[in-house]
Amino acid sequence: MMWFLRFSRVWWCLLPLLALSPPVYAAPDIEVASADQMDTVEAREVVVSATKTPVPITQLTSAVEIITEEDLKRRQIKMVSEALRLSQGLTVFSNGGPGTSTSVRIRGSNSDQVLVLIDGAIMNSATTGSFDFANLTTDNIERIEILRGAQSMLWGADAMGGVINITTKRGTGAPSANAFFEYGSFSSIREGGQVSGKTGIVDYSAAISRWDYTGFSAANYRRGASERDGFHNWQTSARLGVALPHEGRLDFNFRLLQGRVNIDNGFSPGFDTLGAFNTSQQFVYSAAYTQPITTWWNQVLTVSRQTEDAESFSGTTQRNLQTGVVSTPFLYRSQINTLSNRIEWQHNIQIAKPLLLSAGYQFREQQGQSRDLLTNNLDIPTKIVSSNAGFAQAQLNLWERVFATAGVRYDDYNVFGGATTYRTTAGYLHQETGTKIRSSYATGFRAPSVNQLYFPDFGKSDLKPERSQSMDIGVDQYLLDNRLTLSGGYFWSRYRDMIVSQQSVDVCGSSFGFANFCAQNIGLVSTKGWEASVKYAVVRDVPLIKSLDVQAQYTNTLTRNLVQQPGNRAPRMPVDQWSMVISYQPIDPVRVNLEGRYVGSRFNDVNNQEKMRAFDVWNLSASYDVTNRVQTYVRADNIFNEKYEEIQFYGTPVRSIFVGLRVNYDAK
Repeated sequence: MMWFLRFSRVWWCLLPLLALSPPVYAAPDIEVASADQMDTVEAREVVVSATKTPVPITQLTSAVEIITEEDLKRRQIKMVSEALRLSQGLTVFSNGGPGTSTSVRIRGSNSDQVLVLIDGAIMNSATTGSFDFANLTTDNIERIEILRGAQSMLWGADAMGGVINITTKRGTGAPSANAFFEYGSFSSIREGGQVSGKTGIVDYSAAISRWDYTGFSAANYRRGASERDGFHNWQTSARLGVALPHEGRLDFNFRLLQGRVNIDNGFSPGFDTLGAFNTSQQFVYSAAYTQPITTWWNQVLTVSRQTEDAESFSGTTQRNLQTGVVSTPFLYRSQINTLSNRIEWQHNIQIAKPLLLSAGYQFREQQGQSRDLLTNNLDIPTKIVSSNAGFAQAQLNLWERVFATAGVRYDDYNVFGGATTYRTTAGYLHQETGTKIRSSYATGFRAPSVNQLYFPDFGKSDLKPERSQSMDIGVDQYLLDNRLTLSGGYFWSRYRDMIVSQQSVDVCGSSFGFANFCAQNIGLVSTKGWEASVKYAVVRDVPLIKSLDVQAQYTNTLTRNLVQQPGNRAPRMPVDQWSMVISYQPIDPVRVNLEGRYVGSRFNDVNNQEKMRAFDVWNLSASYDVTNRVQTYVRADNIFNEKYEEIQFYGTPVRSIFVGLRVNYDAK
C-alpha cells in the first residue's frame, strides 16, 4: 500500500488548490458549450491517424490519445518511451536504463502487434517485427497520436493492437532558434539545438542533439551487479515543406537515430556481463505530396524508407547474480541490417456533405539480413517480405451528431498469400450535454517476421499470419465549456494463430542447443478490460494560480492464454495500471509538474511462476522563464526512490536529478 500512502500525500497537498475551482457536481449551473465554442476546441484537436483524414476529436469514433510538443516540453521529457509510459492502455518496459531494449504493448497485445510510424515511415523491424524505442528522443517531435485497438483495415500488418504515429515538427512563423544544455545524475550530459520557421511558401525545422550517460548497471545492482552500463545517443531530424499552387503541399522528412549502450544478460537473464553492447543506426526518409484535384476530390501520395544497421556483442565474462559463479557467456557477435519501404497513394472524394469516401493503394516491402561477425557467415541471407494492398473506407457525418465509418482492405503477401480485414465504427454526439457514445469492431492481422520465417533452426517458411478480432465501446463527456473531459470504455480482443516458440520433435534443428524449438501458429490469447480517464483544466487566472491542469487514466486488462498454459495470464502484463499528471503554473514564468504511474503485479513467465510485485513511481519537474529567451529547469525522477523492476533481473533508476538551461532566439 506504499503507492496509496504516497498518492494520499500528493492528494492532500492539492486539496487547497482544487477547492478554488468550480464544483463539477453543479450540473444545473453548467452552461453547455455553443457550437462556435466546440468548433474552436475541435480546431485545436484534430486527429488524422484514425481515418487518414482530418477529423475533430469530438467527432472521432475511435479510442485515441494525443501527446503534443507542448506536453513533452513542459514536462521536460527526454525519451518518447517516457511519455508513452503514462498513456492510456500502454505497457512500456525496458531491459535496464536509457538505451536498453524498450517494448510497447497496447491493451495486452504483443509489441510486434503495434505498428509504429515516423512521418509515414514504418519503424517496425523486418527481423523482430517490433520497434525498439531505446534510441528515440523527443527532439523536434510535434505530435504523437496513439490509436488503441485493431487498425489493420487502414494501416495493414502489425496494427493488430494499435498504431503509434509520430510526426516531426512543422516550421511556422518568423525564423527562430534555440539551444539547450542539461546535466544530471549518472553523469548525464545532453546538449542540442533547433531552428524552425516559415519564409514565403517554404517552412522548415531542423534539430540535432547528443546525450552521453554513464548510467547504472542494466542488471539490477540490488541483486549484486556492479559495473555501470553507459549510453551514447545522437539524434538529427529535419522537415522541409513547400506550399504548392491550388492548396497543394510537398513535405520532405529526415531523421537519424544513433545509439550505443552497454548491456547485461544479453543471452540469458540474471547475469552481470562485462563488455556486452548493442549499437544501432537508423535512417528515416519520407516525402508526402498533397494536392486537391477539385473542390471535392483530393489525393495524398506518401513515399518512405527506413534502414537500420545494428550490432550486438555478448561480452567476454559473466557472473551469475544468484550463485556468484563467473563463466564465459555464449559467445556471439552479430550484425543485422534491415530496410522498410512504403508507398501509399490515397484519394478522398466528398459525396455531398455527409459522406466522404477514401480509397488507396499501398506497397510495402521489408528486407532483413543477419550476419555472424565471428565467423563472417550469413545466418540469414537477404530475405524480403512484401505486399500489395488496396483499401476503401466510407465516413458518414449526419448533422454533426451521428458519425460512422466502414472499410475493407485486402493485402497480398509474397510469403503467405492474402489477408482481408475490415473495420466499422459508430458514434453519437449529444451536443446539448456534450456526451459522445462511440463503438468499433475490427479484424486485424500480422505478417510473420523475417526471423520467424527464416532464422536457422527456428524459422518456418510456411507460417500463416496472426489474426485478431477486437471491439470496444466507450463514452466521452465534455463539461464546463470543454475544460473537463471524462472518458470510459470497455474493450475485448481475441488473437489466434499467434506465432510462438514451441518444442517439436521433427520440424526444427537444434544447432543452438534448444532441443528443436521452432516458430509455430498455435497461440490463442484473449484480452479484455476497461479504461477510464479524466482531463481537467481546473483553474485559470486566479490569485497564485495562473493555471492548474490535471489528467489521469486507469486501465484494467485481463489476458488469458487459451491453448498454451490454458488460463494463465500473458507474461509481463499487469492487470491494473494508472497514471496521473498534474501541471501547476502559479505565475507566468513558473511551471511545476508532478507525474506518477502505478503498475500492478504481473508474472514474468508464461507459466505464471515468477510473480513480480506492483510498483509506483513519481517524478517532479519545474521550469522558470528567466526572460522571454532564457529558461532554466529541473527534473527529479523517482522522487520516493522506489525499488522496482519492470522486467525481472533488470535495473531501474534510483532517485535522480537533472538540471538544464534553454536559450531561445526569435527573429521577430
